Amino acid sequence: MASTWLNEREMVAWRAYIDTNGDLLAALERDLVRHDVTLGDYQVLVYLAAAEDDAMRMCDLAVALQLSPSGLTRRLDGLVRSEHVTRRPSPDDGRVMMAVLTDAGRELLERTAPHHVASVRRRIFDHLTTEQVDALAAIFEAISAGLAESDEATDEESTASDVA
Repeated sequence: MASTWLNEREMVAWRAYIDTNGDLLAALERDLVRHDVTLGDYQVLVYLAAAEDDAMRMCDLAVALQLSPSGLTRRLDGLVRSEHVTRRPSPDDGRVMMAVLTDAGRELLERTAPHHVASVRRRIFDHLTTEQVDALAAIFEAISAGLAESDEATDEESTASDVA
């Protein structure tokens, strides 16, 4: 498959994204660490707080966070030690483990969220016009849809080759 090189406008956009992405994530991380939580841990707390009964199956949480099962275990170990999250068997299927937000975890999230939102606003949205925010949302929605389509095509190709 022949690749079509990026044109000049595309290269400028791509380089701006690459050059900014790492710096932005590092800045957001620094702002959270000041409040004794990492960006990865914060994500766990957010997902669990949004889940029914503040609990998710570990396998579903791993998928949501794009972590391997062992990566999720490592991520949760510190949150379990600090008593912000617990692990327990599922009430529906004892073979399935659940990650559960504790009261201490909810308190940490509620205490940290205003600082994180202020960081996101300061690092991103304060630099954009309303039109740019709308464009940013549209851009990432389009990329997300394209990634989903690409994943579906890859899954279909894998299934077809498994049958052949």
